[in-house]
Amino acid sequence: MRRRLEAGFVAVGLLCAAPLFGQSKAKAQDVPEIPFDSVPNFLKLPPNLYLGEGIGVATSSKGHVFVYTRSGETRLFEFDQNGTFVRELGQGLYGFSFAHAVRVDPQDNVWAVDEGSNMVIKFNPEGRVVMVLGRRPEAVDQLAAMPGAGAYAGTAKPYSFNRPTDVAWDAAGNIFVSDGYGDSRVVKYDKNGRFIKSAGTRGNQPGQLNLPHTMATDANGNVYIGDRSNARVQVWDNDLNFKTIYDTVGSPWTICISPGPHQYLFVSNSWPDNGDSRTASTTGEIYKMELDGTILGKFGKAGKALKEFSTVHGIDCRNPDQLVVSEITSWRVQKIILHPQTKQLERETRSRP
Repeated sequence: MRRRLEAGFVAVGLLCAAPLFGQSKAKAQDVPEIPFDSVPNFLKLPPNLYLGEGIGVATSSKGHVFVYTRSGETRLFEFDQNGTFVRELGQGLYGFSFAHAVRVDPQDNVWAVDEGSNMVIKFNPEGRVVMVLGRRPEAVDQLAAMPGAGAYAGTAKPYSFNRPTDVAWDAAGNIFVSDGYGDSRVVKYDKNGRFIKSAGTRGNQPGQLNLPHTMATDANGNVYIGDRSNARVQVWDNDLNFKTIYDTVGSPWTICISPGPHQYLFVSNSWPDNGDSRTASTTGEIYKMELDGTILGKFGKAGKALKEFSTVHGIDCRNPDQLVVSEITSWRVQKIILHPQTKQLERETRSRP
């Protein structure tokens, strides 16, 4: 009897999960494959130091790589351009609880977004904390919130977050934070951390969000939001007004926009390995796009070998031909070398309806 009940619970769980996993399947058809390679053993950790889940990754102007990882504790590591370990930032920091994203701004300040402490922490290039946004809940507050953990709150307070997910900036230094799991919004601050505006509520209509899990800005200050549970990328203007939706690249777990005169948008269609062969082959690819939503190509597939991706949670695209990606379920970071697409292929891709 017990086995029958357990089987029934499993079946119900799979049925309930089916629509969500269905959202992770990309809708785009006949997308060109971009040839690429992965650099073997890119990161060199010292003895007795290990990566846990590869949550966030970013590079500085010097090519140094910052990895935000969840292991026995949340930690932030720096490596040089060759992958050699340099140092650890913020060891024992009060704001480190449950890593979610790391980004490096144009001045080489390092920003860590911590979902567990509800904080966004800015380190200067020397590794000192120079700004904090948000506030870590007191232990009694965390206990009080336990019965509804993960539920939509919608409180939208100016200076506090509910499980934030990412951070970005515009050319004026204004700060954008995706307040993802508990508030489904994006918050804008000025360069000194003063609140300007908050936009977004839970839902699936244009301008609404269902887990804004990742975010990036372009050179014009437009904000691109990985609206993960709605399986789409939304584009808002600099004042957080809705512009458009790209819904052909699956579930955007992480996005990145390259710098330079011609910017590209990279979107990872990721999903954790649940042991279900029906979904494993449909997720794991990364899409390369124009900012107008045109898909130029894709690369990668689900798996744990080199050149395969196991739940990509972070992408750095400072060099659009050399990406660095972090993965949750394989506990690693890969350096990816994209081989140039021919101009003819790019023209054909752009001309498709």
